[in-house]
Amino acid sequence: MDTHRYAVLTARAGILKAMAHPARLLIIEELARQERCVAELTEMVGLDVSTVSKHLSRLKTAGIVTSERRGAQVYYSLRVPCVLNFFGCVEAVLRSTAEEHQRLARY
Repeated sequence: MDTHRYAVLTARAGILKAMAHPARLLIIEELARQERCVAELTEMVGLDVSTVSKHLSRLKTAGIVTSERRGAQVYYSLRVPCVLNFFGCVEAVLRSTAEEHQRLARY
């Protein structure tokens, strides 16, 4: 495999790894609705501020979210809302798998 292709695949894997946690998926879903500050996300996710901040940092490093400081608060938003399209694909895989399991269970 050539080095450019490997670099692209590695970058893709990094983005997928950044999303690969239920709390981070919840954060992405909430940011799809509107921008949020850390305090709001902490309440929604149900984790402490430090943990939510670490999740946000991971998402920001991957390029999924962006932040803006306003006074004492930092607000986060989705950098590229098209990431939500990926969720539709994941849901299609889940439905297909469930249907296959149901089909096999009937036999």
